[in-house]
Amino acid sequence: MKEELNRLHKQLEFIHEIDKLKYILRKTKLFNSDRPENDVEHSWHLAMIAMVLSEHVNHPVDLLKVMKMLLIHDVVEIDAGDVFFFDKTQSHDNRPEEYAAAKRIFGLLPQDQAQELESLWIEFEECKTNDAKFAKAIDCLEPMLQNRSNKGGTWMEYDVSYQDVLDSKLIMKEISTPLWEYTKELLQKSVDEGILRK
Repeated sequence: MKEELNRLHKQLEFIHEIDKLKYILRKTKLFNSDRPENDVEHSWHLAMIAMVLSEHVNHPVDLLKVMKMLLIHDVVEIDAGDVFFFDKTQSHDNRPEEYAAAKRIFGLLPQDQAQELESLWIEFEECKTNDAKFAKAIDCLEPMLQNRSNKGGTWMEYDVSYQDVLDSKLIMKEISTPLWEYTKELLQKSVDEGILRK
């Protein structure tokens, strides 16, 4: 019983720590809103999107594993912060900080769970497996949908071009032909409507 209670205490410490994700605000705004999305809202939404769109992948994926990746992929931002992809005023080289954050935060868990989550996080970051590629594609999809719903959103705010956005979505081309076709169509409409710079 003592060992089980020790395990439970570690798990609860982790649960308490990840509550901080609710306070990490992203640059993108909620759909049709001017309120910034927080990391928890983002991760939950991605897991739901993956569940709904998994039928469109070109290669088989382990959906549970993909959803786990999406739920934990931004946990490191508790320590490392959120670096906005299109912000050219910031350095995007925060890899060492993110790896240290992954070690610390997942390390709060019992060893078996810590190893599993850290391993999933690394797989997502390295983006070599079909599971990770699908998770990355979904992570790319949501902000595009948000910006579209907010009349350009951060595309307009950061003067992002069509080519910049398209290049950032190339993972979709490999993992899901329907998502790639949809992306190209959505981005072209955004250019036509003047909410994305050509």
